[in-house]
Amino acid sequence: MRESSVPVMVELPDTANLTDAPARHAAEHPDRVLFRRKNGDGWRPVSATTFWGEVAGLAKGLADAGIGAGDRVALMSRTRYEWTLIDYAIWTAGAVTVPIYETSSAEQIEWIISDSGAKAAFVENDRHEATLESVRAGLTGYTETWVIERGDISTLTERGAGLGDDVIAERRAGLGLDDLATIIYTSGTTGRPKGCEITHGNLLRTAQNAHEGALREVVELDVGSTLLFLPLAHVFARFIQVLCMESRVTLGHTADITDVVPDLASFRPTFLLAVPRVFEKVYNGAEQKATAEGKGKIFHLAAATAVDYSRALDSGGPGLPLRLRHLLFDKLVYGKLRAAIGGQVTYAVAGGSALGERLGHFFRGVGITILEGYGLTETTAPATVNLPSRIKIGTVGRPLPGVAVRIADDGEVMVKGVNVLRGYWHNEGATKEALEDGWFHTGDIGSLDDEGFLKITGRKKEIIITAAGKNVAPAPLEDRIRAHALVSQCLVVGDGKPFIGALITLDAEGIGPWAKANGKPEDMTVAQAREDADVIAAIDSAVQSANASVSRAESIKKYRILGEDLTEESGHLTPSLKIKRNVVLRDYAAEVEAMYAK
Repeated sequence: MRESSVPVMVELPDTANLTDAPARHAAEHPDRVLFRRKNGDGWRPVSATTFWGEVAGLAKGLADAGIGAGDRVALMSRTRYEWTLIDYAIWTAGAVTVPIYETSSAEQIEWIISDSGAKAAFVENDRHEATLESVRAGLTGYTETWVIERGDISTLTERGAGLGDDVIAERRAGLGLDDLATIIYTSGTTGRPKGCEITHGNLLRTAQNAHEGALREVVELDVGSTLLFLPLAHVFARFIQVLCMESRVTLGHTADITDVVPDLASFRPTFLLAVPRVFEKVYNGAEQKATAEGKGKIFHLAAATAVDYSRALDSGGPGLPLRLRHLLFDKLVYGKLRAAIGGQVTYAVAGGSALGERLGHFFRGVGITILEGYGLTETTAPATVNLPSRIKIGTVGRPLPGVAVRIADDGEVMVKGVNVLRGYWHNEGATKEALEDGWFHTGDIGSLDDEGFLKITGRKKEIIITAAGKNVAPAPLEDRIRAHALVSQCLVVGDGKPFIGALITLDAEGIGPWAKANGKPEDMTVAQAREDADVIAAIDSAVQSANASVSRAESIKKYRILGEDLTEESGHLTPSLKIKRNVVLRDYAAEVEAMYAK
């Protein structure tokens, strides 16, 4: 058993809570721009004074509407300024936020609201309201729905205008580190989602210790800025929201993922956060664009140079020839990539799944250092992260201050510290199973090196055991195959089977540029592509490249290219883009069996 820990750096009084920061900023830094709101093609600043006034006003409206201390209020919306406003208003009213993904089904909404006992809900639009109303008859104790795009925030604020400030002061005074701030439901890759009890102390102590002991250089107090485009219902984006508030970092929101590139260019953030799939898309998109313009060879040379340059930084530094080559490609390629995301980003924080060494080195060589971290909903997002001053690409970094990581005898990663959840809402059995003497059993398999850097090798429940008894972690193979420009998703299979296989889906957006570069019709469909000999040869090459990283017994012997992608809409991906393995294996059982048919 191996263990690594970092002492807590920031101690807080028991009475501290998440409403302290916005109130303090309004008093001490009234003109500080805490947010920039999308306004046509530009961004309108929101000062600390304005934000706190809006938060307090809405909190009074909630109090007047009968929302009491400890009551649960659901929040279902895309990532937008109002999400953050409502979240802080719920806390200021002494209540508890229950996030719901805006893509959730009626059945999921009914489960989350009924299980949490939410008394009311904010939804973004009429469509969300209609979905909620379709299950409302089964909700006990539910009283009211407020619609953001219908102006209900203003209506609520006007409703509470007659209440004195003492009402809010009393609610805030009743909050402390141990009080529940939010119930975040797991995305449900297996079974029914469980409600994770995250306290004010979990979010507050994790954010402040992360800032002081890990990410100070990244967030840059008073001058840093970031644009959120991940769903705020996800714990990763939620943690960054709190981190920005605690650190006086300017925050922007993008509700539509298709607007991310132009919004990044106009917002010009200083750092980013994203799941690894976003960085894969950025790389693949740049590669496809270069290939379509007849500059594929230049891009590949530039990519190789970026990787070599980054690797050299870890081994004595690049020599003169490499530095000159890197300088050339910085003008031809890297500068354009940085400009596409605003030109000011030097750091990005990635989590949710494995990034892979190749992409990590590529982006650092381009001038954007991706700090890969690790965590779960149950650990309030981060448990470990690479630091600007201590980075080891290929790992997920060392524990945050106030966090300890232990590797159990069976290889399972266990976490203890300021970030670990209080328990699962109304689920004592699951709480006892997951928490042991304060240690949270993550279900992930990993290892710690001599410097305390953690490496995740797979999920305990996803380890494949072949018929010959060979244990295979699917993630490394899947990550390598998914890095190919033609590939969207990959699922490695083979549990109880004689060899390892894979289900692969094609990226519809990547087919056109690839087809043009390879003399094929640009309107080639997925159905046509999966039957095309050259496409199959390209996928076969990607599989063989992945196989080169593992032993013969772990390598993929057969694969099937599916006729459709795995998406959130199809029910095969969670909102955080994780594959629901059990659902995929159920729906594509015939494809899997066909691989193993004699």
